This record gives sequence, C-alpha cells and structure tokens, in this order.
Amino acid sequence: MKVNNTFHLSYCTNIHPGSNWESTFTSLKEYVPGIKSKVSPNESFGLGLRLSNKASEELNEGNNFTQFTDWLSQNDLYVFTMNGFPYGNFHDERVKDDVHTPDWTTPERLIYTKRLFNQLSKLLPEGMSGGISTSPISYKYWHKSEEETKKAFKVGAEQLAEIILQLLDIENNTGKYLHLDMEPEPDGLLENSDEVLDFFDTYLVPIASEILRARTDIEDQKLEEVIKRYITVCYDICHFSLAFEEPEETFKKFADAGLNIGKIQVSAALKILYTEADADEIWNSLARFDEPTYLHQVTEQIDGKVKTYNDLPIVLESRKEFTEMRAHFHVPIFLEQFGKLFSTQDHILKVVEHLKTNPVSDHLEIETYTWDVLPKELKRDLSESIIREIEWLKERL
Repeated sequence: MKVNNTFHLSYCTNIHPGSNWESTFTSLKEYVPGIKSKVSPNESFGLGLRLSNKASEELNEGNNFTQFTDWLSQNDLYVFTMNGFPYGNFHDERVKDDVHTPDWTTPERLIYTKRLFNQLSKLLPEGMSGGISTSPISYKYWHKSEEETKKAFKVGAEQLAEIILQLLDIENNTGKYLHLDMEPEPDGLLENSDEVLDFFDTYLVPIASEILRARTDIEDQKLEEVIKRYITVCYDICHFSLAFEEPEETFKKFADAGLNIGKIQVSAALKILYTEADADEIWNSLARFDEPTYLHQVTEQIDGKVKTYNDLPIVLESRKEFTEMRAHFHVPIFLEQFGKLFSTQDHILKVVEHLKTNPVSDHLEIETYTWDVLPKELKRDLSESIIREIEWLKERL
C-alpha cells in the first residue's frame, strides 16, 4: 500500500508459519486478504514476503509460482520486499543463533539469496524497486579469533560480489532495480553503523571492485557507486536502538558515506529503566519475556560504549543494578509501556519525523514477529494486532 504517494508500507509475513511452500501459502491465504480489506480496501496492498529455503525451492516446482501470481492478482496484492535473513523454520522450534545458519561464508546462503532474487524479479511490478534483507554476514561468537573474523568478512564480501553481478544482470535485462539490504543486529558481525561502514571500506568495496573489474566493463571510477547501488542497509529500528544510535546521526553517517537505506524495518525493542524502589517488579516483568525460541540480546551503554549480553537469561540471573538496558524482543509498535517496562517506540517516532522531510527509503516493513511468544496478557488476535500496527504507523506518517 502506498502512503503519502511515497512509501510502500506493509508487514513482514515471517509472523506466519512457513516451513515449506504449502504452509506458507496456506498462512498467506488465511490472513492477508482480511488484513488488506481493513487497511487498504481500495488500493493494492504490498507484501513483505518471507520464504524459507524450502518454501522458496518448492515455489519453483510444478505450477506453484503461477498459482501464487494468480492469487496475488486476484486479491490486488504485490510483492515489493522479502525477508531473506532466516533460512530455515522460524516458528515452533528453537531458533536462537541458528537464525544465522547458513551464514554468508557458505554457498548455501548465496544459492538461497540468488533464488530469492530471481523470484522477486518476476514478482515485482514494473516501475518499482525491490529489496531483500539478509544476515549481517555471520554470528560473532562462531568466530573465535580476529583471523577467523577477517576470513568471514573476506568470504562474505566475495559472495556479495556474486549478488552484485546477478542484480546488475537483472537490471540490464529487465529494467528492474533490486537491492540486497544488510541487516545489522546485536552479536552479528555487523552490529552498528560504524561496523557497517568499516565492512564496506575494508572488505566489500575493495574485494567486489576487483571481481567486477575482472568480469564487467564498468569503469574504475564507477565501481564503488555500483557496489553501493546494489548492496544497501536494512535499517531495523529495534536493532539500531539496541546499539544506542540516534536515527538522525546514523542516517547522516550513511548518507555521507554514499550508503543507501534499502528498507526500514519498523520494530520496537524493550526498554528497561531501573529504579531501586521498583527493582523486584522490574525483574519479574522482564522475566515474562524470557522464552526459548529466539535470541533476546540485551544491551547497556556504559561510558559511551555499548555492552551486549548475548541472551536475556544472563541478565536475569545477574539482577545487577543499571541505569537503562534494552532487550532484543520485538514488541508491538503501538505500545509505549508494559507495566514497569517500556519500549523504544520513541525511536520509531524519530524515524517517522525524519522520513517526512527526508524519505531515505520508500520500503517500510513492520516486523513484530514475536506475537506467539509474547507474555499471555499481551497476546491478541493476530490479524487485529497486525491491523492495529499498520494503522498506528500509517496515522503517524
């Protein structure tokens, strides 16, 4: 759905079960038409499509792709962005750090992402750009030394160069501009804006330039521009709030470096403000968000530096005093407070205000994927919750 004749606004369908194509398509048919009828009854509604590797493989089998495109057309739907971060199942089983598996050091990640782009290039309407968000190269704790980390960055950059070549070919042959949106998050090899900039400067631009120089006729002075055209940033508001980064400052850093924001994922983290008088109630409230499916990293800013605890139980066991912590738990964006806990909704509002005068991206995807693991008192009907999030954001835009 187009908002202000500028932004494609939707929600990420990783909310719904989708281990294979049958379950994915069943979920889409169950939820999407009803949601569209409420939030976009008279105009086309865009999807933030999430396909697991298996679902993506099966979409290409038989007449599945034709059935899907026919269904999109019949329901006045279109696909403009995809979530290519989680590779496997994302519901009803332990995900934790496996969300990064396979990472960008593996051929499996490259094959999966290239297949998604081939599918998106066929799904994307004419005259529209499309993007896919992806893993921040790898998970930090899998690399035990500086040498291993550098190797992961190097191999990742080489594989991303293959994506650039693919997207260049797609645009030359179809006229459709597609981009890969790198998504920093706590404990990823890319966690914040400085690490993204360093990866581009130290690894991606030099390594991809050599590969493009050998395999294309692009002039040397245009190589960096081409690389940054096709490899962009997914600005997940929750993740950057966990890095204690202010949106205005981060957007300026990326703009000054010539980096584009391919997609903004609209999401909120938990914010915990400590007071000794409410300590027991705060800790008890926070414990309700400790669940076994996803990683819930916790961050704290100490003397201007961000310290990351790699999962919520570590903090719950310590019961240490602090001023403010933030937890990687995507909570409903329309709620500012949860009893004695808060959300980083204020970061969403800052991004919205920035977009009104400087639309750094036209892809907006709400990504609250934790509805089924929220504390009981926060759970509501799924469709109603999605509709409420979309309407809340649309009103503020």
